[in-house]
Amino acid sequence: MKVRPSALLIRTTNGQRQVLLMHYRYGEADVYALPGGNPDRGETLTETVVRELREELGIVVSVGEALFFGEMLLSEHKDDVLHVVFGADIQEGTPILNPAETSALAVQWIDVEKLTQLNLYPNVGDEIKRYALMQSVVPMGYIGRIEQQYFG
Repeated sequence: MKVRPSALLIRTTNGQRQVLLMHYRYGEADVYALPGGNPDRGETLTETVVRELREELGIVVSVGEALFFGEMLLSEHKDDVLHVVFGADIQEGTPILNPAETSALAVQWIDVEKLTQLNLYPNVGDEIKRYALMQSVVPMGYIGRIEQQYFG
């Protein structure tokens, strides 16, 4: 099982809570993902998040607590993946894609209310929405198996 850490970056604009997502195209499907990536050998999960966001988006982030985590089991298509979602804040920079470091087509701030209408990887729109809209923000911990459509 692979481990993929990612960052949940949330902002409020005009009273709307928004999440930073990366937009990809797989086959005929538009797919949106939390920014993050695969750890290098000897790298912690939080170090991975900091490095990936610096390389792919040109931003410096501070990484907070692990907000939630769960398994995506797609053994028939790819390796199983444990997704770990960390809270993070932008300390420097504005997210801009670096095409030399990512195959993403765009980076976008998406209204939390629209997450369940998108193809998300991992498929955690309900969890993000619940977390982003809570009055007192508390990590959710283990969310179990993430039911994920395969985008090939």
